[in-house]
Amino acid sequence: MIYLSEVLIQNPHLNSFDDLMNVIREVVKQTNEVHLKIDIKPNYQDTPANWEDKIEGAFSGVHSVIDPPKIMTEDDF
Repeated sequence: MIYLSEVLIQNPHLNSFDDLMNVIREVVKQTNEVHLKIDIKPNYQDTPANWEDKIEGAFSGVHSVIDPPKIMTEDDF
């Protein structure tokens, strides 16, 4: 099991939530771990309101949670 707190402790150089997301993706590739314990909230200025969903998405590879596509409407043109 990977603990989010351990990822943060092992990577004190991270400056943003996006940096953390990239590290989580790399940790998953390197360890092939299947469980993530979200035991702490990342304290970055850019941490979004749905940060838990985004971390779970990065961990599990669900890109619809990580970066949902922008759906264009007629108002966008």
